[in-house]
Amino acid sequence: MNDTTDQRNWRSATKAVRGATMRSGFGETSEAIFMTSGYVYDTAEAAEARFKGEEEGFIYSRYANPTVAMFEKRMALLEGAEAAVATASGMAAIHAALLSQVTGGDRVVASRALFGSSLYILEEMLPGFGVDVTIVDGTDIDQWRTALAPGAKCVLMETPANPTLEVIDIAAVCDLAHQAGAKVIVDNAFATPVLQHPLELGADIVMYSATKHIDGHGRCMGGVILGTEEFIADTMGPFMKHTGPSLSPFNAWVMLKGLESLDLRVHKQSENAARVARFLADHGQTGQVLYPSHADHPQHEIAMKQMSEGGNMIAFELLNGAGKQSKEAAFAFLNALDLVDISNNLGDSKSLITHPETTTHQRLTPEAREVLGIGSGLVRLSVGLEDPDDLIEDMAAALEKTKG
Repeated sequence: MNDTTDQRNWRSATKAVRGATMRSGFGETSEAIFMTSGYVYDTAEAAEARFKGEEEGFIYSRYANPTVAMFEKRMALLEGAEAAVATASGMAAIHAALLSQVTGGDRVVASRALFGSSLYILEEMLPGFGVDVTIVDGTDIDQWRTALAPGAKCVLMETPANPTLEVIDIAAVCDLAHQAGAKVIVDNAFATPVLQHPLELGADIVMYSATKHIDGHGRCMGGVILGTEEFIADTMGPFMKHTGPSLSPFNAWVMLKGLESLDLRVHKQSENAARVARFLADHGQTGQVLYPSHADHPQHEIAMKQMSEGGNMIAFELLNGAGKQSKEAAFAFLNALDLVDISNNLGDSKSLITHPETTTHQRLTPEAREVLGIGSGLVRLSVGLEDPDDLIEDMAAALEKTKG
């Protein structure tokens, strides 16, 4: 394995391509896929020493694997973290980051604007284990202050949030959380490690659904949790070892290949999204258009303080003939698109669009969706790598077809 000390001085694009590369005796240029569940030992004594931790080496791929280790170390370099652990999916990462830390009687404070499955863990699972969960409006620092006053074990936030692109002041919340004795977990999937660095803003733990931009081509599932060496080894290590949400070697290899183009893709997708968002905002047939780098975004100043660009995600409302947002208007628009695919995935090289009310957040009550700003006409657009003029022409044609 290359010494990562000097590699920390590399710029992000170089880290994403070459960081933590490990080559076998064959000297392969592309990372090898170690598709093995177990490992052999020269002697019984060597096996004993490795299980005791007296000898370095791999034991079982549920614990660690050479290809997975490359992905973890490269992600740690890219994020500026001391260490990382990879998981089978983004939701496995959220689940593990929380459940490895809390037990009955502990408190978790979280922002309200979260992915639907994250809300399920907070609202349905954790209370069943005796964990006290408080949900706050992530943009209201006074709500954070009040909720954290009694103390807490963990704080969870997602910023920008899915699907409304709500932006939270990470540094301000981290200050309050640390005063309360809580570790802060930030789901940074929308911003990616290219555009936002939560650890630099005070976060303790960062996690990703690697299924999204890190793979970037809609091929496979994965997740990753990043933090200090102590947290990854002492807290995450036993949890991962004994519960088994490990990333497969093949998927780790796919993620390594995705990282090689991550910097290029994210910058180009952000450039495309800014153009598409401006077209939608100026069109006149849409309602509110939410894009972090646009001045009319409710948390624009905070977003631009934390993010280097607006990212590739856009949320906007479709209106019916009466000027009201509606599911029918949204469905008509989605069905009229030719180039953009209807899919609940995001971060893909292909542009994808979904209707959160009936897909990613359909489990929530109408009242809960209203609080989150998920109206019947809201759609979430993940802008890809197509020519932005083609995307704009496709959307213009769809809007024309569905004109009320």
